[in-house]
Order: sequence, then structure tokens, then C-alpha cells
Amino acid sequence: MSFSIVCGGGFGDEGKGKLLSYLALADNPSIVARAGVGTNAGHTIQFEGKEYRLRMIPSGFVNPNVRLLIGAGVLVDPDVLFRELKDTQTIDRFGVDYQSGIIEKKHIEIDSTNAHLKDKIGSTGSGTGPANMDRVLRKLKIARDIPMLEPYLTDVSVEINDCLDEGKSVIAEGSQAIFLSLFHGSYPYVTSKDVSSSAICSDLGVGPTRVSEVIVVMKSFLTRVGTGDLPGELSKEETEKRGWVEYGAVTGRLRRAAPFNYELAKKAVRLNGATQIALTKLDILYPDIAKVNDIDALKGETLEFIDRIEKETKVKISIIGTGPSAEDIIDLREHL
Repeated sequence: MSFSIVCGGGFGDEGKGKLLSYLALADNPSIVARAGVGTNAGHTIQFEGKEYRLRMIPSGFVNPNVRLLIGAGVLVDPDVLFRELKDTQTIDRFGVDYQSGIIEKKHIEIDSTNAHLKDKIGSTGSGTGPANMDRVLRKLKIARDIPMLEPYLTDVSVEINDCLDEGKSVIAEGSQAIFLSLFHGSYPYVTSKDVSSSAICSDLGVGPTRVSEVIVVMKSFLTRVGTGDLPGELSKEETEKRGWVEYGAVTGRLRRAAPFNYELAKKAVRLNGATQIALTKLDILYPDIAKVNDIDALKGETLEFIDRIEKETKVKISIIGTGPSAEDIIDLREHL
């Protein structure tokens, strides 16, 4: 039995989708369950020559044996959900908690036109913030109120806990990242709820004593979409010069960039209770390891960078991303 949480250690866009798809294939869990806010976060997965940009379906869909669930704490946009179910062909192994909140058109309209949310906070316009406001007021529709969702309704907490009781494995898929947390992030430029590992447990209805591993995903450099502080932020010209130019999976906006920040890394480890670090996009900093899978490729400056992260955070790096595909991984877990 293992219950592993995967969560973001930066400002989002760390490559959680890629890591989750790898873990789904490598570890063959029974369930991958999505936590987090909702459709305001996108996970990009490249698998078997095709790219998927998902805002609802868990990234573990790449393993056809995995049951895919959305927890009660997550907001669901039915239009986005059914589009992704069709694209991933996963309709026969999907479930949504009957108490998941529902994003309606009115929420998207508010999110896209409200000056405070759109211009100051830099909202994605997905409707998640206004929907969570309605949830706090106890007037939000939930999944059990939507007839088209009826065939997929389930109690996610029961499914996951039963699975663990049977000695099977579950992976919890976090979204956003710790510095976008409503409580622990760079307020007010944050998302509309907590997204720490503790919140992921709450979203899915799983007690903290059941957690086996907390894998915090960190990118080899920092990026951030929209407004808010980014320590060490580089100019657009310097970002381009370094080859760090990226665009948001949901909004398509240019991601601002900065070098890896060790103080923020230590804070991310502390707030999430990390037991492992997954380091992504190391090939962007060190192109000589692009698409390699061999631990022996980690030499010189690359190895020094890894060693410093481990020394500063006091947590071991267990998985390294060396390219965009789910297969571009160096898995160090057996060496820990």
C-alpha cells in the first residue's frame, strides 16, 4: 500500500503532468486522483508522439489500467471535462466526487470581466475564483446536481481509502503550486484556496496518516505566469538568451523567469513536508543530458547543482526530467 502526493514547489508550471504520467506508467497505481482548484491549472503531457493539455483529467490517463478520479475539493467545468474525456478516451474508467463544485458560465464571465480579478490579480478567467466564492456562501451547485454527470458520480474518499485498505497504490495529483496557495503563497497574487500537500489530502478525503510519500516537483529554474513577485526575475531579453522562454498551458501567456531559488526551495519542502524532490527541465540548463535515462550522465556542473539542492533542502532528489516526454526521465529512487 502506498499513497503518494505529487505537488508543485514553485509558482506552477513545474512539469507535474509529465512526472505524473511517468509515475502512472512506472509504478502502475490503481488510482490517480486529481486535487487542487480546478480548470485554472493545466498539465501538459507528451506521450507516444501526441501532446495533451489537460485541465481536468488526471495525467495518469496514459496508463490504461488506472482509475481516474476528481476529488470533492476540486471545481469541475463540465464542458472542459467532457472534451477531455473524449480526447483521452477515458470515459469508461473515470469518476467524479458527487460533492465536487461546478463552474457555470456566470463564474467564467465574472472571472473574465471583473477588474480586480482580471487586471490586478491576473486571473486565468476560468471561473474558479467566483465559483469558490459561491461555495463559501453555500450556494454553488455540486456534481450531484448535474444530470450529465450522474453516470460518473462516486465517493472519491471511499474509493481511495478502500483501495489503500486492499494494499493497492494511489497517486494524488496536485495542481498549481505552494507559492500560489491562498494561505502560504505571495498573497494577494494567489489562487482561491490552499494547494499544499495537506490541502490535497483534504480535497480527496484522505487522512494525513495514510500518506507514504510527498514528492515536491521543482523546475531547474523558476517561472511564473501573470502578476505577483518573482524573486530574481530576469528581463525578457535575458530569458530568451538563456532559452527559458515558455508559455502557460491554460492562458498561453508568456511565463516570466528567474534562476533557481534555494530559499524558496527550502520553504516549499517545509510547507509540504516533502520526502522527495523531483527536479524537472534539467536538460534546459544542461543540454548534454537531454533525453537521457542513465544516472551516469550526471556529472560535473550538473551533479554539483543536484548536490547543492539536496544539501540546502535536506531532501533527496528522486526523479530528474531530461526532456518533454514522459519517457525522458532519470529515476533515482532505487538509489535513495
